[in-house]
Amino acid sequence: CCKVYAKTMSHRKFERPRHGSLGFVPRCRTARHKGKCKRFPHDDETKPCQLTAFMAYKAGMTHIMREVDKPGSKLHKKEVVEAVTILECPPMIVVGVVGYVKTPRGLRSLATVWAKHLNDEFKRRLYKNWYKSKKKAFTKYTDTTGRSKDSEKELARIKRHCQVVRVIAHTQVSKINVGQKKAHVMEIQVNGGNTDAKVDFATGLFEQQIRVSSIFNESEMIDTIGVTRGHGFQGVVSRFGVTKLPRKTHKGLRKVACIGAWHPARVQFNVARAGQLGYHHRTEMNKKIYKIADGVKDKDGNFKFVNATTEFDLTEKAITPMGGFPHYGTVLEDYVMIKGCVTGPKKRVLTLRKSLRAQTSRSALEQVVLKFIDTSSKFGHGRFQTAEDKLKFEGPLKKDLTKAAAAQ
Repeated sequence: CCKVYAKTMSHRKFERPRHGSLGFVPRCRTARHKGKCKRFPHDDETKPCQLTAFMAYKAGMTHIMREVDKPGSKLHKKEVVEAVTILECPPMIVVGVVGYVKTPRGLRSLATVWAKHLNDEFKRRLYKNWYKSKKKAFTKYTDTTGRSKDSEKELARIKRHCQVVRVIAHTQVSKINVGQKKAHVMEIQVNGGNTDAKVDFATGLFEQQIRVSSIFNESEMIDTIGVTRGHGFQGVVSRFGVTKLPRKTHKGLRKVACIGAWHPARVQFNVARAGQLGYHHRTEMNKKIYKIADGVKDKDGNFKFVNATTEFDLTEKAITPMGGFPHYGTVLEDYVMIKGCVTGPKKRVLTLRKSLRAQTSRSALEQVVLKFIDTSSKFGHGRFQTAEDKLKFEGPLKKDLTKAAAAQ
């Protein structure tokens, strides 16, 4: 008798997850250029007063080598190389305090008190056109004795009625090379202590510089808030990641084949369409700080290029790679090193915020000890960590010899 083989039909798929999350609708250009803290960490009055956020500027990326400390893991006590991002953090200056009252419809600002002296880079933020303006901002706010006459009354009102206290602080863009003179301003919430302690803490910071090391610690998990890199008008394949159509498709293949049924007789909002890609406001949670270092200039004004030296690599070098960070330049101020990448292009301002959640994972609690920080050139295949290494290997250049001969 003949054998009959049953033909099994291959699996045909009729359903699949949608392309692109609807949680980010509408995908349009953001109205604000800097990251906005829409929420701050939970306030605990039993703890001392502290600030909860800071602003930094993206300089570039490099890589580091460290030893993993995870007992039980296959990587325990082994060296790994990881990519890191360098964020330059010049000190911020506190110029005001705001008190908020909690209402059933959210927070309502009650009073604002400003410091006596305000920098021009902060006042520039108040004007659309600085050089054509009369520069009269805050000239009548303070009298010759110091603060405004009503400032003490306003501070008393904040202490009496408010539950949330935030300081107004601005960056010092004049200390870095980002191509602008107008400071970035934000409100930073004060957590810890009662309202009286919060107000006293905030007013004590007036006209003072606050450094990033006073807010965050190494090996801490933080959140980064910023605006992503803009890509302009893009199609559905790059914007939503939809599947390309077959090669012989009429009138193009980087399209959505069916954009909806006959009825309803309109295109639904959840159908992938071409449009703006990038320059969106985004928050990334749980970024680990690998290192916080001071700037290259000490208190006496002397330059010491040693803020990229580790206990295992004693070479005296600064964090700026040879030739500078591409499209940024040199990092002279305090900096924060964060594991992985962050939002936005070079020179983009980012908001760093304390984590909203209590961290319990092993990777979050791991103490990071760096063995090596790479400072070779980022313009190509860098071979040398410092200019001294390059000079030892290649010897003096012809122009150096000519200069020396001319000097003699």
